[in-house]
Parts: sequence; structure tokens; C-alpha cells
Amino acid sequence: MLSDKLKVYKIILASGSPRRQQFFKDLDLDFEIRLKDIEEIYPDNLQGLEITNYLAQLKANAFNGEIAVNELVVTSDTIVWLNNKALGKPKDYDDAFAILRSLSNETHEVITSVCFTTINKTETIFDVTKVTFNQLTDEAIHYYLDNYKPFDKAGAYGIQEWIGLVGITRIDGSYTNVVGLPTEKVYQYLSNYE
Repeated sequence: MLSDKLKVYKIILASGSPRRQQFFKDLDLDFEIRLKDIEEIYPDNLQGLEITNYLAQLKANAFNGEIAVNELVVTSDTIVWLNNKALGKPKDYDDAFAILRSLSNETHEVITSVCFTTINKTETIFDVTKVTFNQLTDEAIHYYLDNYKPFDKAGAYGIQEWIGLVGITRIDGSYTNVVGLPTEKVYQYLSNYE
């Protein structure tokens, strides 16, 4: 349905995330993957949504001068926001352990920004979901890290994995946003794309 509406565009998904790629397939979109190596550094003064907007746009800027007339480039960034601090992908096992321990018995926000760029314009949408974890034991955290190795995920966890099944008590907002892409907002945006 959506692929018919967008057939004049060649959609470029600039994401190495298997979860985002699967969502694009599940939305029945025709797309190709084109990756750029971006250093995800942002100014210290940015907060929450400003960070993901900045990084999604930074990833889009890497395509400046390379976008063909019919191409639509989609870039995205997700962070976990807890106590006014951004939790990105963990640096290593110990960092992942510390992140999960900080999320234990707390409510955090998962913020995702998605940037759509053509030769003529750039627009960014976003979504925010609140997620509450119960008390996570050190044993449970070690088990999850040893068996699932979530080192490529913001906040060091995947809601769709074991830790989400046993540790999350409440979610307010979009589930797919926590996985890495607010699919309903992306679908609505592309449905009305001109």
C-alpha cells in the first residue's frame, strides 16, 4: 500500500540496525541500505529530544551532495533518557552492567528521532515512550548480558528480549519506538509525504 504511494522515490535507509531494517520490511517498503560512518558526538548542552534530533540530522548531513533527485534518505537515532542523562550504546560489558543497574526499579524515557531528507528538504519527527523496570538482580543482569550481548542497543537492552519479558512492568507509548523505530509515526508521515 505504502510502497505504491512512494514508488516515485527510492528510499534509502541509512541504518545498520537489524531491527529498523526489519521494521521497514514489515511496513512493506522497498528500500536499500546505505551506511555512513558517523561519529555520534553532540554538544554537551543538548537535552533529551534535542540530542536525538541533532544526531538524526547529523547522520542525514553525511549525504549532502550525494542525494539523487528521486531519493528519500531516512536516518534515525535512539537514546534512553534517565535522570536528565542520555544513555546510549554501552562501551563494554561493565558499562552495560552499570546502565542496567541504573535502570532497575526506575522509569526512563526512550526517545527516537527519524529524519527524512530529499534533495529539496529535511524534516524530522520523533516519539517518546516511558518504560518502567522492576528491581533487577545482579544475577539477572549478568545472565542477560552473557546470553544476549545487547552492546549495540541504546540503554543496553532490547525490550523484545529476555530482559523485557521478565523486567519491564509498564510501558506508556509506542512499543516499536522502544525497539528502535516509531513505526506508526513513520507510516503516518510517509502516507502523507508529498
